[in-house]
Amino acid sequence: MSGTELLVNVTPSETRVALVENGLLKELHIEREAKRGIVGNIYKGRVTRVLPGMQSAFVDIGLEKAAFLHASDIVSHTECVDENEKKQFVVKDIAELVREGQDIVVQVVKDPIGTKGARLTTDITLPSRYLVFMPENSHVGVSQRIESEAERERLKTLVEPYCDELGGFIVRTAAEEASEESLKQDVAFLKRLWRKVLERKTKYPAKSMLYGELALAQRVLRDFIGTHINAVWIDSKTTCEQVKEFLTEFMPELTNSVSLYTGAKTLFDAYGVEEAIQKALNKRVNLKSGGYLIIEQTEAMTTIDINTGAFVGHRNLAHTIFNTNIEATQAIAHQLQLRNLGGIIIIDFIDMQEEEHRNLVLQSLQDALKGDRVKTNVNGFTQLGLVEMTRKRTRESLERILCCDCPECQGRGTVKTVETVCYEIMREIVRVHHLFKAEKMHVYASKEVADYLINEESHALLAELQAFIGAKIEIKIEPYYHQDQFDVVVM
Repeated sequence: MSGTELLVNVTPSETRVALVENGLLKELHIEREAKRGIVGNIYKGRVTRVLPGMQSAFVDIGLEKAAFLHASDIVSHTECVDENEKKQFVVKDIAELVREGQDIVVQVVKDPIGTKGARLTTDITLPSRYLVFMPENSHVGVSQRIESEAERERLKTLVEPYCDELGGFIVRTAAEEASEESLKQDVAFLKRLWRKVLERKTKYPAKSMLYGELALAQRVLRDFIGTHINAVWIDSKTTCEQVKEFLTEFMPELTNSVSLYTGAKTLFDAYGVEEAIQKALNKRVNLKSGGYLIIEQTEAMTTIDINTGAFVGHRNLAHTIFNTNIEATQAIAHQLQLRNLGGIIIIDFIDMQEEEHRNLVLQSLQDALKGDRVKTNVNGFTQLGLVEMTRKRTRESLERILCCDCPECQGRGTVKTVETVCYEIMREIVRVHHLFKAEKMHVYASKEVADYLINEESHALLAELQAFIGAKIEIKIEPYYHQDQFDVVVM
């Protein structure tokens, strides 16, 4: 287990992708089929209602709830802004932009939440490994995270010739030092993709999807470009074939690195990923020296406290504290990435009297964060001796995905959700089957979990799992089990 590897674990209801570097879990991405988002999907919608008072319209894109389109999200800019108002960016009235019964091509920018429908835009964008395609725009933009002016100019010069009546491009951060040939391949792919969307627009009826965002495995491979990947292991034959087909067309240099995993142990067990996930849900993170971190995630911010614990050092107290703080910087950078913690982060290092020690710890933290693909900003020590930093929110944190407020303690702590426990049970069933080739199994779980497993939606997933492994599964209620307790017993 050396180098950088991507592990793709697939069950009928869930896909998980782990980024492992030298045997250490660095990132975890989870997509549950029942909650798969539609952000990025492109639809041919029909305007069902125009609301001048709200400067918005409702658009039927074939979902249960009508989607929402605001006047400011209707592009191209030349159509939604009057000629004499362009410099002031004054949006025209919604009634002048759309009408009831009109067919319109839109892209989802926000998933439906609760009673609210999806949020839409007509400002279509299509991402690839190095570029973002912008139909009907003729300019080139370059990511602000590419700081070198010479590199920005080089990239702009390479991409500009490909801007035409179809559209323009934004150069992504991953394109830094990319070759001309690589950029050319991305341009060709994106234009081919957009032509397919335009073709479907003329053929498909209203309320149809013209383009669906990539599945998690393909999406992660696209977004991890820039990270040297030695191997991609996938434990589903169907998904493996789909990924290879995607790579052959889009990223051919990675095709040979993809393999189907057929080991005796489950993929995540073989790499120690399951154990690492469980540890990542704990507040306490032990350091090799005997010190430890306490990580507390709240609505407003995340706090990280460092303690020396059992570490007494071999020299004086100041050096013991300094060495613990230095070790903690590496652990903090890793935990922020693994747990995907975003927003405001406050770090309470052990108090250091020497200014030089504080500067070295701060530099060590900044160096450790350089490997993070998500933008971070370290603001230094405050007057109270705390380090303030921010990390861009890109998706829900691992704890928010896997856990919920504990019903036993009214939210003072967290337990795994019923849904998460059910997915763990399904994975455990597959693991037990791998080991024992059982023809029948009993699952003992709490009433809440058992009820969820036998409801209509989950029952279908269980039936699919039974067909998948060729074994009969029966659910038994164990009234004394807590929500996250269960047993899978071979009969």
